[in-house]
Amino acid sequence: MTAAAPTVTGSAEPLSTARSRAVAHWLLAVAALIFLMVVVGGITRLTESGLSITEWRPITGAIPPLTQAQWDAAFALYQQTPEYQQINRGMSLGEFKTIFFWEYLHRLLGRLIGLAYALPLLWFAAKKAIPQGYGPRLLVLLLLGGLQGAIGWWMVASGLVGRTDVSHVRLAVHLLLALFIFGLIVWTALDLLSPGSVRRRMPTLAIWTLSALALQLMFGAFVAGLNAGYAFNSWPLMGDSLYPAEAPWLEPLLRNFVDNPIIVQFVHRWWAFVVLAFVVVLARKVKRVGGRRESILVHSAIGTQILLGIWALLSGMQLHVAAAHQAVAVLLIATTLMAAHRLAVAGGQGVSTTLDTNGIVTDQEIRSSRA
Repeated sequence: MTAAAPTVTGSAEPLSTARSRAVAHWLLAVAALIFLMVVVGGITRLTESGLSITEWRPITGAIPPLTQAQWDAAFALYQQTPEYQQINRGMSLGEFKTIFFWEYLHRLLGRLIGLAYALPLLWFAAKKAIPQGYGPRLLVLLLLGGLQGAIGWWMVASGLVGRTDVSHVRLAVHLLLALFIFGLIVWTALDLLSPGSVRRRMPTLAIWTLSALALQLMFGAFVAGLNAGYAFNSWPLMGDSLYPAEAPWLEPLLRNFVDNPIIVQFVHRWWAFVVLAFVVVLARKVKRVGGRRESILVHSAIGTQILLGIWALLSGMQLHVAAAHQAVAVLLIATTLMAAHRLAVAGGQGVSTTLDTNGIVTDQEIRSSRA
């Protein structure tokens, strides 16, 4: 008498779907924390708070100063920095506590994100609940998170000796890596939530759109790091002209696009409309394949972002407006990814991980003639 092989068709798919959704929801929660951290990071920069903590203590640094003696010691370390000696000399302990709060909150969120990612990842791995094919990507995200922490300190260290602020180039690296991690998490979650948890390939149009957006975000970081937003608080003119002809230029020429605050602000102003063109084309294309919701969201995000950028200039870089501008930048990335993913699903191309007849994991290409 031979026992019949158990049938898994009726139960395996719902279990697999449930696991995929659980992992996706966890990733979206982490993405929400990263969004919050980027906003707090923007406020930290706008309030000139980033150099208030002069030590990198990944574990013990989670506990802030609790006694008067500890506060005095932390303040004494800050008083040794060029920022204090050249800009903030005479600052009171109470004022120091204000800037300390934003940098501490930023670092605390980084630690929280690390735990919110690493611990559930270990749990899902122990329960063998990570969908097939997603393990390597989730591990890469963990490593990128660790790298981001190290880059954060590398950025802060640039402002502790010889200069009164952090390197705007290092600031840009720090911000762009955070947004790359955010984007990869969102894309992975969208893959997991799609039918069959297929790993989708980014459409070419979306790659160009996100590349243009990444360049704009880099210039945005340069604007923040160079305080270039204060150079001209008028729009669309910079003073009395579209571009101030009397503005000095640096040598060599390409250095102006990195180190010249006026050039950086000028490029950031007008490259926004190049991004707008890409986003509109993407949004219209995704609408044609049934993604009306995604089209509305990405149109709303890019329109709001441009208006906030103009308002930030006209307001003289008021804190709440500039912080909102940075926050909507993250939402623009998320909505662009949603539109791109909907386009990828409509195109029908991706990679699906399955078990073959011998129980061996294989990656199967999914192709479709649909554009």
